[in-house]
Amino acid sequence: MTIEAGQAPPRAAEDHPIPQQLSATRGGERQGPLERVALALFIAVPFLALAAAVPVAWGRGLSWLDAGLGVFMYFLTCHGITVGYHRYFTHGSFKAGRGLHLALAVAGSMAVEGPLVRWVADHRKHHRYSDKDGDPHSPWRYGESLPALLKGLWWAHMGWLFDEEQTSQLTYAPDLVRDPAIRTISRLFWLWTLISLAVPPVVGGLVTWSWQGALSAFFWGSLVRVALLHHVTWSINSICHAVGSRPFKSRDRSGNVWWLAVLSCGESWHNLHHSDPTSARHGVLRGQVDSSARIIRWFEQAGWARDVRWPGAERIAARRAA
Repeated sequence: MTIEAGQAPPRAAEDHPIPQQLSATRGGERQGPLERVALALFIAVPFLALAAAVPVAWGRGLSWLDAGLGVFMYFLTCHGITVGYHRYFTHGSFKAGRGLHLALAVAGSMAVEGPLVRWVADHRKHHRYSDKDGDPHSPWRYGESLPALLKGLWWAHMGWLFDEEQTSQLTYAPDLVRDPAIRTISRLFWLWTLISLAVPPVVGGLVTWSWQGALSAFFWGSLVRVALLHHVTWSINSICHAVGSRPFKSRDRSGNVWWLAVLSCGESWHNLHHSDPTSARHGVLRGQVDSSARIIRWFEQAGWARDVRWPGAERIAARRAA
């Protein structure tokens, strides 16, 4: 199930019949006060840890254990978002067996970027209206003057997360709403968040056999890691729609930003993505690092993924800008 730029979203009532009672279990379409408070805490606390990371590292150093836990959890959850939430669930860049299907849903949820169904609905709507009226997070929302763009960058980066109006999940993600296992995983977002935050301190505490080791691992492997991943992901919405090279034709202002490629697991090759949303590879030109595409290739070689939408030379050439 794919929604590309310019495509109309699926009509839930006709194309994907959904039992009426499911609307009460998938989450609301308006953001309540408690949800806003929780969201603010999940953004503010890791951000404060990220801000404190440099002086903490300068004062006491960063242990190899903390660094290893932080890097491992970062790239595990980053690829959960890029391969799972984005290329698989949102755009259908490949097909997966049931085991990988569920594993990707959980790995993406552990990135602490929101429940799966809501994330997918927001992103499909973004592609439907990219950088036009209706786009949930375009940096061009307020105009093209410098003050308007600065305001728009803030909105695209994180301000839109607090918008009271929520994207209709029945309209933009009916395929996921119909899947009982995915609905359950999406509703259990709080559990995957707790597990994601708990793994580093548990490992750190057991390896060092100390509370200090557990707290240090929690600081680096949980809080700093989540904050860094949040801001890298949000930068795709803000920075990659404001600046960057545009070698491919697209109906929006998506650009390629090379210095975000490694940390974003290949997502910052954003111009090709908006030119060819279902492509399993975003970094298609020479030297463009795309670790998410490499992992999809490994899944394919292992027999866990099939019908992968790899972009061939003709497909890439057809999308080249004049």
